[in-house]
This record gives sequence, structure tokens and C-alpha cells, in this order.
Amino acid sequence: MKIENLTLTNFNQREFKIHTYVLDQNPELVEQKRPLAIVVPGGSFEHLSQRESEPVALAFNNEGFNSVVMEYNLVHDEGKIYPDAGLDVLTTVKYFRDHAAEYHLDPEKILTIGFSAGGHVASVANNMAVNEKYQTKYGFSKKDVLPNKSILGYPLINIEKIGFPVPEDQKDKMPEEKDILDSALGVTRETPDTFIFQAWDDPVVLIGNSIEYIGALNKNKVPTEVHLFNHGYHGFSLARHNVQTKGREWQENPHAAHWFNLAMEWLKSEWGE
Repeated sequence: MKIENLTLTNFNQREFKIHTYVLDQNPELVEQKRPLAIVVPGGSFEHLSQRESEPVALAFNNEGFNSVVMEYNLVHDEGKIYPDAGLDVLTTVKYFRDHAAEYHLDPEKILTIGFSAGGHVASVANNMAVNEKYQTKYGFSKKDVLPNKSILGYPLINIEKIGFPVPEDQKDKMPEEKDILDSALGVTRETPDTFIFQAWDDPVVLIGNSIEYIGALNKNKVPTEVHLFNHGYHGFSLARHNVQTKGREWQENPHAAHWFNLAMEWLKSEWGE
């Protein structure tokens, strides 16, 4: 496997980092173009969760994907979170489409997967990709930047539907645009086919986030698969023992862990494999 740490410049001329995990090509096998998973970790816009970063990327590697973990700007960084966080996703998609041959990728099998706050970033990016206002302002083309599929894990959709108040010193970092504040408002028929999973008892990102987004997807006839687990709390990542932190036994959840295999089955059915 080849691991790289790269710095890209987004459509707003802001630099951000990505970390790539590229599987070796076996010269004895018929060369195949691999799908790509772009992992967007959560962390309440205050940090980037390590549990939702490399372990997830490696899990996709084990399924034959190349993968990348994308960083984005947080509340303590200069400027607001948006539009740059969304533009970071779009820039990452374009970078790998442009370099598909170099990375042995299928440019039409690019997946974004966002957890929690990263789910907000990924869903906002999907909205920006198809919105002429952002296309014109930042000079990108939908065909270059729109991912082919999206997975959203316990995603923040509406910033007003979190289970705790936004700290006063962070409120000026929050978006003002309604379709960014609530990414369900930006869903269209062009939104990528979407897989959503969340725990019903999530006290941090309230379940109403997923329900609102599912309603928007349904209204716009976007093909969608959803799994709402009865228990799981928030931030369970892969829900496996190797991503459990000390004192948080609930993070190992064999039932909720099924989301990953279900997502793989969904992708195979979508991509005809």
C-alpha cells in the first residue's frame, strides 16, 4: 500500500490536507480500476475524529477500494467553516477524477462517506456541486466535482437539530445560508444515491436530522437506503472493538456494526458487481 500526505488548494484558494491509502497493483492480475472512498470524519467541527478516519479508510481498502481521509477547516481555524469545507470535498473529487489513471481509479465510482459533522460537510458539498450559484462563483463543473454515491453516518444535517447549544464563541463560525445551515434544503434529484445509518437513541445529533434528510431524498426521488439502529448512541464509527476508546464500551456494538457490510452490499447492487 502507498500512503501519501498531500496538500490541495480548493476552489476558494484555501489549502487543506488529504491522506491517501492506495492499494498496490498486482502485475500478475488483470488490472482493474478501483472505486475510491473519500472519508470525511466528524468531531463537532472542533477536531477530526481519528476513529472515523484511518480505520474507516483501511476498512474500505479491505473491500478493494482506494481511500483518502480528507481534512477540513474547523472552528479554531481562520475564517468560517463554510463554504470552504464543502469546497474541500469538491476539490478532492475533482483531483482524483483528474488523476484517475495515476491512482488506478474508476472516475465514475467515487464515494464520499461523512460521519456526524463530516456528514454535514459531505451533504453540503453535494448541494454545492449541483447549485449554479456555487458553480458560477467558484468556477467548477458539476461533472467534475459531484461524487457518484454518498454514505452518511449519524449525519448532522440541520445545525439547529443538535442535542446541545452551540457555544457562544463558535456561533460566528456557523453558516448563514439556509441551504448550508440545513443541508436537507439543498437536496435535488441530482443528489447522489445515498446510504444513511444512525442510532435511534443518538443524543448528540438528534434522529430528526436523518429523518429530515430522508424526507428530502424521498421528495426528490433520490434512490436511498436507510438503517436506523435501536441502540448505538453517537460516534460509534465501525462499532468494532478496535475502534473503541477507554471507558466507552458502548462503542463496540455488533448490531450497529452491520452498517458496513450492508453498505458494501448496497454499493455492489448499485454498481452491478
